[in-house]
Amino acid sequence: MQHKKHIVLKTENVSIGYRQKKQQKVVASNINLSVEKGKFIALAGKNGIGKSTLLRTISKVQSPLEGTIFLNAKNISDYSNKELSTMLSLVLTERLPESQLTVFELVALGRQPHTNWIDQLSDQDIEKINWAIELTEIDHLKENHFYELSDGQLQRVLIARALAQDTEIIILDEPTAHLDIHHTFKVFSLLKKLVDTTQKTIIISTHEINLAIQLVDEFILLSDKNLIQGTTNELIAQGAFSSLFTSEIIHFNAELQQFVINKNK
Repeated sequence: MQHKKHIVLKTENVSIGYRQKKQQKVVASNINLSVEKGKFIALAGKNGIGKSTLLRTISKVQSPLEGTIFLNAKNISDYSNKELSTMLSLVLTERLPESQLTVFELVALGRQPHTNWIDQLSDQDIEKINWAIELTEIDHLKENHFYELSDGQLQRVLIARALAQDTEIIILDEPTAHLDIHHTFKVFSLLKKLVDTTQKTIIISTHEINLAIQLVDEFILLSDKNLIQGTTNELIAQGAFSSLFTSEIIHFNAELQQFVINKNK
């Protein structure tokens, strides 16, 4: 008997971009995605291609210019913000405002969709917070103030906050943008572990394609011409990685499954 796919997120003929006065600026159009539950998915493409705009659109931070987005087969526009916050969490690259919050308190903010405020945490809330802290291996930082953290530590705390929110889908916009190679690998490994152990669906935008190839289940490749979704092997067979960047400096080596530097350039 064939396994029936559980599609948690789907787009139909979506156009993304911005409304400016009476004009529209279209960043990408005719986007048709289908995201299965329990997958680790990387969104990749060159700078300025619209990765952040796409993530903000599918998480209802901004509206699509055209088309429809479905979350568990229901139009995302039919969800209230409170309903949506129990199903989808978002980790953006923006800096946090200055505050005196400890790591525990920051992670506890993930429970806001389920409770009134941090002083009224239930036993279940505390259990979820501690579960998220344990999974992201930041227990030793619980009492630290967040401004004392390194970029790598803060990224793990923000992932813990999204985990504490306990949503089916977690979306992260360039979670390793400010990290060194060691912490970048740790974050990718953590996200892979979370998908495998919690069956949550995690979608990230990233420029770390060589690393993502080793760890993600699927790619969404956004280019000037189109959007392609598939596994690494499917996309290599289609030559999709090769056409992602037009560069004299690098090329995609299908045998190595990596982007490599062109020698003698």
